[in-house]
Amino acid sequence: MKNATVNGLQTQLAKGLTGATLGVVGLGRLGAAIARIGALAWGMNVICWSENLTQQKANQKAEEIGLPRIGGGPDPEAPTFRVVSKEELFRSADVVSLHYALNDRSRRIVGANELGLMKDAALLVSTSRGPLIDDTALYEVLKKGGIRGAALDDLDIGPLPATSPWRSQEWGRNGRGNLLITPHMGYTEGLIHTWYEETAENVERWLDGREILNPIN
Repeated sequence: MKNATVNGLQTQLAKGLTGATLGVVGLGRLGAAIARIGALAWGMNVICWSENLTQQKANQKAEEIGLPRIGGGPDPEAPTFRVVSKEELFRSADVVSLHYALNDRSRRIVGANELGLMKDAALLVSTSRGPLIDDTALYEVLKKGGIRGAALDDLDIGPLPATSPWRSQEWGRNGRGNLLITPHMGYTEGLIHTWYEETAENVERWLDGREILNPIN
């Protein structure tokens, strides 16, 4: 991200999260974990959407992670995780956090229409796969300052070429939105060692007919 400073001086104030609306796209394990942090740490109003999400499922998810079905946010009478339409989520959220699996149906699930609904002061955060977002549309929205900023862990093209216009813009200046791109690196040295060790042990367990570690189903 190009730092929004002039001669080392800060030119913008940070955006507070207390009482803001968090829009969670995809209320799975990771999405629910982020929603929980938003509700508990900042008292955020959590709204959520995914293609097959119902209010009953969202209530169950809140309960599974230790939150009440009702009243876990700033409104004591509202569901802790309130299910809304996709359009309402992008229109109402101060922060949109994307936690969605990539498949043929979800590709470009965030496009020009969704970005056009967002508030000028809204933020888009995605730690999911790049092709979920129409990066051409996002580039244009950020370039004209249509939203306050975006934080992305992955783009449709990666690694990002040195000549990419994403690298050359003065993000955060002259009316442009802010941009933070992280290098899509979800592994650590320690995790890699653990991964190989557990894989070898699971092979031995499977050959011996014993229960394997960390089964998915």
